[in-house]
Amino acid sequence: MNGKTVWLTGASQGIGRAVALRLAEKGCRVAVTARNGEALQQLAEQFDRDRGGDNDGEIVPYPADLTNASENRRVIEAITEQLGPIDLAILNAGTHTPTPADNFHAADVHQLIELNLMAPVYALEILLPLMRERNQGHIAAVASVAGYRGLPNAAGYGASKAGLINLLEALRLDLWGSNIKLQVINPGFVKTPLTDQNNFPMPSLITAEQAAQAIVNGLAKNRFEICFPWAFTRTLKALRLLPYRLYLPLVHRATRGN
Repeated sequence: MNGKTVWLTGASQGIGRAVALRLAEKGCRVAVTARNGEALQQLAEQFDRDRGGDNDGEIVPYPADLTNASENRRVIEAITEQLGPIDLAILNAGTHTPTPADNFHAADVHQLIELNLMAPVYALEILLPLMRERNQGHIAAVASVAGYRGLPNAAGYGASKAGLINLLEALRLDLWGSNIKLQVINPGFVKTPLTDQNNFPMPSLITAEQAAQAIVNGLAKNRFEICFPWAFTRTLKALRLLPYRLYLPLVHRATRGN
């Protein structure tokens, strides 16, 4: 990873922030993007204070609203001009809003789709031609195990993540045989400001730092999917195999307690 130019979105907090620090520690030039420019600047300053004298890594803020297609192009062009071609793009920007049936609003789902699905789409539209022209590159996008199957109160979030998983699967097939590496990252429960809002037990909860380590380790491998923690995600993978007549009542009982 040393010396590579990385673009990391959703880097102002949580998993993205932890991944930015981990990659910079490994000597990467990490261009970080989020809407909160002040948080990005604080992140860059923290790394400058803490890094060792022989570390050539850096964190460079590029604040933007990535639900705007033109902002994606502006940021990618600025990074390429100032830091060099993007070797690795980690499309991590995302959010969660509960969308239960008794309080279901199209506006909430639209917001989730725009950030969780369309923001990566806007980025991919620009990144793929650049990487295909160079015949090299690496893109990883953060979806979620919530995209495996429907879960209570997560109709909008799950739909956005399921769509992203399917999108990446299709593009992986289209890119087969090229030198462009495409991966999907499916985390379980990670302690972040978003999950701090949850009012239910979260099994196998891990820290953002543990998630960052799992992501960095996974990026170095050739597997299409990076998922963690393994014990929890293995259970959810098994649930995907169940027919609806078993899956739906089982998940209802497990999440509602009756």
